Amino acid sequence: MNVLLLGSGGREHAMAWKLRKSSYLNNLYIAPGNAGTAMVGTNVPIGVTDFEAMKQFSLSHDIDMIVVGPEDPLVKGVYDFFHKDEDICHITVIGPSQKGAQLEGSKDFAKHFMMRHGIPTARYKSVTLDNIEEGNEFLDSLSSPYVLKADGLAAGKGVLILHDLNEARQMLWEMLHGKFGEASNKVVIEEFLSGIECSVFVLTDGQSYKILPVAKDYKRVGEKDTGLNTGGMGAVSPVPFADELFMEKVRSQVVEPTVKGLQEEHIDYKGFIFLGLINVEGDPKVIEYNVRMGDPETEVVLPRIKSDLLELFIGVATETLGERVLEVDDRYAVTVVMVSGGYPETYDKGKLIEGLDNVTDSIVFHAGTVSHNNEVFSSGGRVLAVTSYGKKMEEALLTSYSNIAKIYFDKAYFRKDIGFDLHVR
Repeated sequence: MNVLLLGSGGREHAMAWKLRKSSYLNNLYIAPGNAGTAMVGTNVPIGVTDFEAMKQFSLSHDIDMIVVGPEDPLVKGVYDFFHKDEDICHITVIGPSQKGAQLEGSKDFAKHFMMRHGIPTARYKSVTLDNIEEGNEFLDSLSSPYVLKADGLAAGKGVLILHDLNEARQMLWEMLHGKFGEASNKVVIEEFLSGIECSVFVLTDGQSYKILPVAKDYKRVGEKDTGLNTGGMGAVSPVPFADELFMEKVRSQVVEPTVKGLQEEHIDYKGFIFLGLINVEGDPKVIEYNVRMGDPETEVVLPRIKSDLLELFIGVATETLGERVLEVDDRYAVTVVMVSGGYPETYDKGKLIEGLDNVTDSIVFHAGTVSHNNEVFSSGGRVLAVTSYGKKMEEALLTSYSNIAKIYFDKAYFRKDIGFDLHVR
C-alpha cells in the first residue's frame, strides 16, 4: 500500500516509524514531515489543510490511504473532501468526518454529546454574550477553582483554571469579547474535578473498536507540574492506577456509549478517539475528547503495540477491525521531551542538534526539526522525544535520561521528574 501521513510533529514521526515496520507498506509519504520522518519515508511539501494539493498528489502517486495526525485537517473536513469526490473517494482516510471531528472542534458539541449518551463528565454551562448573566450565575454556584474553556480550537491555549471568582467573571467577559478569537465566541464553564488524569486511546471502524495502551502525559513546563502549560513534556505507559477494574469502567461507561452514540447519530467515524479522563475516587470522568492521537502520548503508545498498525488501519477501512488482533508489549515505555529554551514562550529556532548518533537503547522521535546538508536543526518549541522501554518505569526513565545526556543543542531543556506522581511498586 502507498500511504500519505499528514503532520510534522513527534506524533507523526512515531506513526511513520510504526508504519514503516508494516509488511503491507510499499511507499510512505509524510506531508510536510520533519527530519525524523525523512529517515523512514519521503517528506512532501504539502500543508495539512491543502486538500486540493493532497488530491493531486494522491492521484499522481497512487495513494491508497491517508492517515491524519493533527486535528486541524479533521475539523476542516479532510475526510468529507475525499469521501465526496468521485476521483478520490476510493482512498481511505483514517480519521472522522467533519461532524465527528466536532467532538474536538467544539467543547459545546462534545458536552451535549456526553449528556445525550449518559457519559460521565463535569457539570457545565455553555455561554455566549447573549446569556453571559446565566454564565455568571453558574460561576456563583461553583466552588473554586473555576474552569473556562473556549468552545473552538485555540492551539491548546483556550482553557483557563482560575481560583478567584471575580477573575473568572472578568476572564469570561474577555473570552467572549475575543481573547481567543472566534474560538471563544462561546465558552464552556465547567465544574472543577479533582483527581489524577490519564489518556485512553480508542481505534474504531465505526462498529467495533480496540482500546489501545493507556498513557499519562505531563503538560506543565516545570518540575512537579508547575509553570505554564505546554504541548507535553513527557509521557508514561502503562498507567499504574488504570487497573483492570478502572479500565472496565472506562470501557462500559465511556467507550461503549461513545461508539454507540456515534452510530445512533449516524456520524461517520473511522479513526482514533482520544479520551482525556480523570480518575475521581476510582471512577472515570471525561475531561475532553480529541479526534486523533495525543502528543507526546503517541510516542509511548505506539511503541507498546506489537501488532501491525497498518493491518489495524486496513481493518478500520474495511470495517473488520473486530477480527484483528491487538497485541501489546507488557513493558513500560516512557518518553522525555527535549524543548527549546524559553518554550512555551519565546524561543529560538535553527539550533544545531548534536549527538543523535550516540543514542543507544532509546528511540528518538523528532518533533520540531529540519535537516540541512545532512545536519539536523531545531525548528519548533518541542524538538525531540526520547522514548525507552523497561520492565519498570524507573528503568525506562533511566535509559531515556542517560541518552538525553548524549544529545546537545543550545539552551535545550527537559523535565527531570517525568512519572514523579506515579507510585510503582
